[in-house]
Amino acid sequence: MPDPALQVEGLEVEFPTKAGTVHAVRGMDFSIAPGEVLGIVGESGSGKSVTALATMGLLPKSAIVRGSIRFDGRELLGLKEKQLAGVRGTGIAMIFQDPMTSLNPVYTIGWQIAEAIRAHQDIGKEAAQARAIELLAKVGIPNPAERVDNYPHEFSGGMRQRAVIAIGMANDPDVILADEPTTALDVTVQAQVLESLKTALSETGAALLLITHDLGVIAGLADRVIVMYAGRPVEVGTVDDVFYKPSMPYTLGLLGSLPRLDSDGTERLRQIPGSPPSMLGAPTGCPFAPRCPLRADICTTTEPPLVVVPSVDSVGGDHRAACHFAASVAAGEHGALFSDADAGVAAP
Repeated sequence: MPDPALQVEGLEVEFPTKAGTVHAVRGMDFSIAPGEVLGIVGESGSGKSVTALATMGLLPKSAIVRGSIRFDGRELLGLKEKQLAGVRGTGIAMIFQDPMTSLNPVYTIGWQIAEAIRAHQDIGKEAAQARAIELLAKVGIPNPAERVDNYPHEFSGGMRQRAVIAIGMANDPDVILADEPTTALDVTVQAQVLESLKTALSETGAALLLITHDLGVIAGLADRVIVMYAGRPVEVGTVDDVFYKPSMPYTLGLLGSLPRLDSDGTERLRQIPGSPPSMLGAPTGCPFAPRCPLRADICTTTEPPLVVVPSVDSVGGDHRAACHFAASVAAGEHGALFSDADAGVAAP
């Protein structure tokens, strides 16, 4: 395996509030190699976006960040804003969820792409404009030589997102962080945006951290997956491991909530009962216990660590899950969990 382009170890993020300390991220660990796609999935509030913002150094000053974030072996935590600005764009690029908040409405699309290029490269205006047209063409914008002079409001939602991807790949970054890039897009446009992301990866050779709540996107694009819940990873593995041998009840619940092509259309979608926990204060047991049909006494007193569980690959891999009953869940001993909305407590 090549050396990781981005390596995060023991990342913790806390936000002091009047009500107490919000533990947004608790012990996040991952690494991404060049050309690899790592997906992070989970419900809203699980800490996905905060992880990306911490990596970019974009959290508010009130945030307390601990751990290690290394880019190409260089520690980013503790760097001053001017030093971080030299990393953003050229080393690490970020594609935000809402392109309308990323694009300035008073400047043309072409000007904004060219400005991103000229901010990091010694290049003239005409050459930067030509590069902007080239990038728009690569992400699938029709008639790029004409559309380069359009303003953001003249682009559709999908076209705006592709323009943001063009800005992200403008300086050939080594790492791209994509925070829910397909949210609020219909399926057809979503496919076009994902194709643009694939183009960005092939053009730059970058590592991609893909944050999403859409497991279908993960299945089609990612190599490895981190499932987050209550600010920490609860299952980590390859796409095959997580989709074909889920070992944490929360992962099973996420997969069970998806529509199935082999269904006859009469079955109701399964759901995970309850809501994610408040992150005010550290949990005393497994944060998922109040929603879990397998909960036992140990679940309410002890938070389970990530432990190695069987992998789809018989040779073995890095498949881990945070559950006291991970081995039996992986073995399928409990059947279909969350079969209805009011799933009760089942003895393990």
